[in-house]
Amino acid sequence: MTTWAEQGELFDQILAPAAVAIVATADLAGTVLDVGCGTGALLEATVDAGAKAVGVDISPEMLRVAERRVPQAITVLGDGQTTDLSQYVGAGFDRLVSRFGVMFFADPTAAFANLRRFAAPSATMTFVCWRDDQPNLMFTLGTRILAPNPPPSGVPGPMAFADADLLRGYLSDAGWHDIVIDRFEFVSTYGTPDGHGTTTDGIEERLSVIGATGNTDVDDETLARMRADIATSMVDGVVAHPNYCWLVTARA
Repeated sequence: MTTWAEQGELFDQILAPAAVAIVATADLAGTVLDVGCGTGALLEATVDAGAKAVGVDISPEMLRVAERRVPQAITVLGDGQTTDLSQYVGAGFDRLVSRFGVMFFADPTAAFANLRRFAAPSATMTFVCWRDDQPNLMFTLGTRILAPNPPPSGVPGPMAFADADLLRGYLSDAGWHDIVIDRFEFVSTYGTPDGHGTTTDGIEERLSVIGATGNTDVDDETLARMRADIATSMVDGVVAHPNYCWLVTARA
């Protein structure tokens, strides 16, 4: 089984449109906090935009990757719900961003209130999270062989903010305003260069994603069934699927 940190480049590939949307919407400037920064995709984009990058994450392994990737960034091992970030910023963060990194807080209202403590008066927050009004194959393609039910909504985890009204309430109760929650959709494509001028079909890459997100080793028969299930979502010979999300903005 591989880890998310080891598969960072693949995750960046399949989630790239989400990062692009965040960067385009957030207008990265000043000092930027990336919440749940992972292996550093948005930290890299922040530095490329000429802004100061600070990232917080609970995973030491992913932070090590981020530090190697973006040595100019400041990385903080901690939980955005409780960590005191005051020492890493002067007058407050000008932008707060996250690519699927804010859905795991035990107490979302407390988490968003804590993050707002360290935001500048004119700061904006921009993030992408999952919604569930359409099936998200990110959580079922191949894995439904192991567990038939997708992640539950409304509890800490990928679908914590699937309900837009619930999310709006968390943000409002935490003191954020000018809250906008828009539908956002993009396609994840899994094929990677095969060394011969073409791309792979993405089946093994999808299996790597499944392994990195916590599914344990399986026997050969189950693995064959998983490969067959993944192969049902091919576009022009490559594994691909749509994703259904929210693009969220708010002001401190």
